[in-house]
Amino acid sequence: MPAIRQLEPHVADLIAAGEVVERPASVVKELVENALDAGSSAVVVEIRRGGMGSIRVTDNGCGIPAEQLPTAFLRHATSKLQGAEDLGKIATLGFRGEALAAISAVSRVEIRTRRREDAMGAVLRLEGGVPGETEAVGAPEGTTVLVRDLFYNTPARLKFMKKDSAETAAVSGLMQHLALSHPEVSFRLLKDGTEVLHTPGDGRLDSAVYAALGREFARSLVPVEGRGGETAVSGFVTQPLQGRGSRAMQVFFVNGRFIKSQLLTAALEEGYRNQLMKGKFPGCVLAVTLPATAVDVNVHPAKTQVKFAQEKAVFDAVYHTVLDALAEQGGPDASAVPAEKSRPAAQAKPSFFQTMDAKTFREGGGRRPAWNTERTGSSVKLSDSAPAVFSQPFSPAPKLRKLEPLPSIGGCPPSSVTGAPPKREEVRREEPALRPAVPAIPRQEAEVPGQETLEPEEAPWRIVGEVLRTYIVCESEEGAVWLIDKHAAHERINFDRLKAAQEPPMRQTLLLPAVVELGGEDCALLLENLPLLKDFGFACEDFGGSAVLVREVPAEMDAGDIAPTLEEIAAKLRSGRSPAERREGLLHTMACKAAIKGGWKTDPAELRVLVDRVQRGEVRFCPHGRPVAVKVSKYQLEKMFKRA
Repeated sequence: MPAIRQLEPHVADLIAAGEVVERPASVVKELVENALDAGSSAVVVEIRRGGMGSIRVTDNGCGIPAEQLPTAFLRHATSKLQGAEDLGKIATLGFRGEALAAISAVSRVEIRTRRREDAMGAVLRLEGGVPGETEAVGAPEGTTVLVRDLFYNTPARLKFMKKDSAETAAVSGLMQHLALSHPEVSFRLLKDGTEVLHTPGDGRLDSAVYAALGREFARSLVPVEGRGGETAVSGFVTQPLQGRGSRAMQVFFVNGRFIKSQLLTAALEEGYRNQLMKGKFPGCVLAVTLPATAVDVNVHPAKTQVKFAQEKAVFDAVYHTVLDALAEQGGPDASAVPAEKSRPAAQAKPSFFQTMDAKTFREGGGRRPAWNTERTGSSVKLSDSAPAVFSQPFSPAPKLRKLEPLPSIGGCPPSSVTGAPPKREEVRREEPALRPAVPAIPRQEAEVPGQETLEPEEAPWRIVGEVLRTYIVCESEEGAVWLIDKHAAHERINFDRLKAAQEPPMRQTLLLPAVVELGGEDCALLLENLPLLKDFGFACEDFGGSAVLVREVPAEMDAGDIAPTLEEIAAKLRSGRSPAERREGLLHTMACKAAIKGGWKTDPAELRVLVDRVQRGEVRFCPHGRPVAVKVSKYQLEKMFKRA
């Protein structure tokens, strides 16, 4: 066994940096949290090449004394803890004293700072954790930290970095969470010189939500506020009809700190029980406030997980607050429906009947006008049943050339082109004669030598009908009754087809590209897997912030399914453990979105194809393992009715 020896300080710093600094977003998180702890009211973050080129964080906080700059970059050096007793009541975002030391160990850092009471500022430069000399310089009030060449001295970590677009999305998602946790602070994020986020810092959470998460998500929210004992809950939750395809838009804060908590997620979703569509998840921006002694934030190096002293009390506070807010809403809120969907049909397309009230329309004003060929001056005389809107004078029309009579079809003389329409009774008498004299698919009477006309084989089953617009009722020749789930059957057919396909699916180019707002992590995942999305028919690109621009989608996909499909794909990419599992999960999502939905009116020919595939035994289970068809034998039916 090799001898045990203590690691060199530089190696220990690199190991510690690996726990704190995983990617550029980790650097931004630590620096912005330090800026917030310094009492800043405005924070500006600038990144280049997703943060791998440079990261600059500027704040207007209290600043750092010049003589303390070298000390700030030592391990376990902090101004936020004075003794062991302070660990039980941490009220600041940062407290470990490892952030600046870890960042400087794997990058080149420059820090400029000035306190309000100082006439001059100070600058300190470090490379690989080794500090230079502190110099006096002119500087604005606050602190600016510039980080360049991240992981330049740790190539093993450098090769695991994602594409610049994915790293940018991760930073953007982080900045969204920080902005939501502190609406009283104005945040700006600039990507390669372009501003992608700017919050007003007016102290209103709804303003921060609108700026960070977008208008559509903000319009779907319901305000919540409640208290249970020492636990206060406030913020916003989505309306039940606005469920999301994943949990990416669930944002929780505890005492101003963004966290991930299964306890809070369970409490939120329990409040939506029996109000949310299956497979959908609520979104939220919820702030939980409780005494610092009732929560332990020192359980994770990245400080994204906490432990509650009274978990049941916190669960109940969140659950009842959400439940009460949804109960006050009553039924679905029409204001949450997008304007394009909620607009009345009469406003969507101009109509002749806009000038009429409902009573006039019901009394006959809505019938087709009966035109009278008698001219009077420059106007046309209408029958009494014509709406008033048609009775406006107009200029005489040019004289039309008389057309030659059309040849008769099926023995029925043609109507005059220039004459008045035939009366309703005449049309009814002529109907039988208007039927075509030959069938739509003519039979070949003449025998062709060497050829034989094959009649389609009669199926050993018949479709009785469809119930609830979801289940096909089919009777087999042995007298059994089959109930077939048309969505599950079609989903399985799509899944098998996609899995066996050797080429990418056909794509359709959108006339107007769709902008899909996603959570920061979901956006980063999609941008990391753009080639995989292309294989499934999606042409996407980075649109800034946490948005993805979609230019092409699979030909079978409805435009309304683009956003939920991408959300589900991101969830599958997050949960899949191997490339094969991830690909199969994506196939499940694509097959489901392209399948016939329960409740849709389906063409009989489509139903026949589904039944034929099921009856031949090709389709037995949906991709999720649910049965596609249920068989009820004749004996079972007779037993139900006491005949057996």
